[in-house]
Amino acid sequence: MDTFTPLITPPVADTVACFFIFRERRLLLDGDAIPRVRNVWELGLTAVSQHYLGRRNDQHYYAAEIGSKTAVPDGMAFHNLRGLLTSIPEHQLWMAARAVQVLSWDNDHQFCGRCGTKTGDATHERAKICPDCGLFSYPRISPAMIVRVTRDGKNGREILLAQSHKHPPGRFSVLAGFVEPGETLEECVAREIREEVGFSVKNVRYYGSQPWPFPNSLMVAFTAEHDSGDIELNSDEMVAAAWYTADNLPNIPPLPTISRQMINDYISATHL
Repeated sequence: MDTFTPLITPPVADTVACFFIFRERRLLLDGDAIPRVRNVWELGLTAVSQHYLGRRNDQHYYAAEIGSKTAVPDGMAFHNLRGLLTSIPEHQLWMAARAVQVLSWDNDHQFCGRCGTKTGDATHERAKICPDCGLFSYPRISPAMIVRVTRDGKNGREILLAQSHKHPPGRFSVLAGFVEPGETLEECVAREIREEVGFSVKNVRYYGSQPWPFPNSLMVAFTAEHDSGDIELNSDEMVAAAWYTADNLPNIPPLPTISRQMINDYISATHL
């Protein structure tokens, strides 16, 4: 079975592995491929941080970070991870997402957040431990909800799509937002919709999830139906929002984003 096993203990030396090498959150590619080497020194590079991620079947994976002024190896280039959403195999994309989040966590937890002591790596799990006060710090994952809202409109089944100030110009998507402390995911769905577009929803149902390394989110997806109220746009967060039919959609996110998956499922359901 083709499944990934996360591990922290690396294989024996001289094992060829896929190295997800980052310089300031930009991924190194050899053409359009992830470098497969025994270590970063084979590429003439020196890692300032390196972590074994685990394996899929017989393929091993590492995350490595190099200095910001390091030269690019001949024939290779660094790429923005968002720009690779549609250009590298999906399993490599999500492995790159895992890698960059592990590296960011390692960089942000060099010192204890409670007492300021230099931290060390735990031996039995992926965690930082303070040798002074004993605080464990695990890789940060920020839960966020993303929701597809639909309704029965004058022209048939309609989907709510909105443009956030954070979206590329002209890009519309389903709504999303971070979970507040003490809040359930379902409560987050209702609050974010109320805050951003001003109406209430019903029939909230779980859809799926997806890691999102910008910077360290776990997107938990839901579907919901419009209940009551009209769109009252929160202009502090949103540029525009409107109801659309499957035959009249604006510019939407690319695959393999879960937002696009939900929109595609809506399109397929309306064309049955």
